[in-house]
Amino acid sequence: MARVALRNAREQARLRGDSVRQKKEARRTGLRSGARADGRDPQSLGAAISRLVAERGWEAPAAVGGVMGRWPQIVGRDLAAHCEPEHYAEDDRVLTVRCSSTAWATQIRLLAPQLVGKLNQELGHGTVKLIKVQGPTGPTRSYGRLRAPGSKGPGDTWG
Repeated sequence: MARVALRNAREQARLRGDSVRQKKEARRTGLRSGARADGRDPQSLGAAISRLVAERGWEAPAAVGGVMGRWPQIVGRDLAAHCEPEHYAEDDRVLTVRCSSTAWATQIRLLAPQLVGKLNQELGHGTVKLIKVQGPTGPTRSYGRLRAPGSKGPGDTWG
């Protein structure tokens, strides 16, 4: 029992010595807060978010997200009224745009090279390589309340 008590006392003394040594080292190296600014001081929200985006490598997705929010200012109100960006594939650098009609989809396909140039001017060179234009989607097929279990729709009535 005496040996256990002696071992505990030595361990506590060693821990106290370690903490004193750490405090002395902190005073020597300047790890305490003072009158001058350092990395531990409070930062503005914008600066903290900018640092987080830079550390994580989210510059391109954040820039494209900003473009999706500013779409009408970039492409113009007329185009923005009839098409909207849906998805950006970062690996392929492809921006997918959905149009309200097939006529507008054709128009956007013709304007795609100019839009790519304008987007790269806003985002940085090479951010968008291709604009994939999609036309409107058809209405979803709705089935009635009464439906035979296991049927595959109207093509299954005679079979």
